[in-house]
Amino acid sequence: MKTEFLKELGLNEEQIKAIMAENGKDIQREHDKFAKIEAERENYKSQLETAQAALKEFEGVDVNNLKSEIEKLQNTLKEKEEQYQKELADRDFNALLERQINEFGGRNVKAVKALLDIETLKASKNQEADIKAALEACKEENDYLFGANEPINNPVAPTGGKTPSSEDAHLAALKAAMGLTDEKEK
Repeated sequence: MKTEFLKELGLNEEQIKAIMAENGKDIQREHDKFAKIEAERENYKSQLETAQAALKEFEGVDVNNLKSEIEKLQNTLKEKEEQYQKELADRDFNALLERQINEFGGRNVKAVKALLDIETLKASKNQEADIKAALEACKEENDYLFGANEPINNPVAPTGGKTPSSEDAHLAALKAAMGLTDEKEK
């Protein structure tokens, strides 16, 4: 809208300014809407270009092959986790078994283990109690693999003092034959 058009209609300057101000507001509002729409269009255009570039990276890729690879990797991870858990359980079981054998006074852990049904003990729900029961039975049948509590079966070395050795006896006999006496005896 032009001011000449409004003057031809017979409007005065104040009326023309008011109409032009209101018209300017309408134009500005529409211009702002257009700028917003244009910015959104540019954003969508940029997103489309990014998506197309990403899709180009997947050209020639076999989706089914990728799925099978992912499944293989997941199975491998699952197997490794199971193997790790089994190794932890074996380590804990062996530590428990060796501790129990030592508590029962086992002289040779390997020899005692050879007489036990290890797989049955591993599969047991109450391993500690079952190991104790198995060790008690093993100790009754093979007591030579375990230390005894009786002092006669567990001799100890001399605790001190001088014990005459055969060399001292020979030396004393030789001195006596020569007529010499021990200086300690004086």
